[in-house]
Amino acid sequence: MANATTQLFGDFRENLPASEEYLTIGFSPGRRPLQKRWENNELSADFIADYYRSFHVDQQELKGAEADEIDIENVRDAVKYISNELFENSMKFQLHSMGVSAKIALSLYDEEIVFSISNGVSKQQSVVFQEYIQRFINNDPQDLYFEIMRASAREENVEQSGMGLLSMVCDYGATLGWRFALTEDDACVLVTTMVCLRV
Repeated sequence: MANATTQLFGDFRENLPASEEYLTIGFSPGRRPLQKRWENNELSADFIADYYRSFHVDQQELKGAEADEIDIENVRDAVKYISNELFENSMKFQLHSMGVSAKIALSLYDEEIVFSISNGVSKQQSVVFQEYIQRFINNDPQDLYFEIMRASAREENVEQSGMGLLSMVCDYGATLGWRFALTEDDACVLVTTMVCLRV
């Protein structure tokens, strides 16, 4: 539950049941140039997607069902896309002076995949992000999606458009939630983004 030092937005679930199948990757965006990190995003996203694929095939075999290749590849593509977007966002906005690693966790359940990624941001960044989240929550995602696409077509500044987050909802049917927590020294904010994908 949120308290004076934490704020929750969207569909953030603090008390998820323990998952017997999970994967956690930690990385320190400030240790290597951002361009080098971009080069590794696809590799990391592929690894997470293949980890999921292996789990899904095993689950189908345990149930005595034949795995549907098309369905598996569609969900694998969704897992890769979501992972890559979360990596990119955490690297772009990580506050290097915070001195903590960003972490992405993938928890696998029978009918759901839960992504959770945490990174540190400045207080100012958190204010700007929360303003975007409020817009995201209070408007129809499809309307925002097409509004940003039109702005992009007009070559307006959409560098921090949130298109990746909107695509998770509009293209893949995911639900999103966020947790903002002040650090102990009250100097910066730890943001956790949660993405839940039904499978």
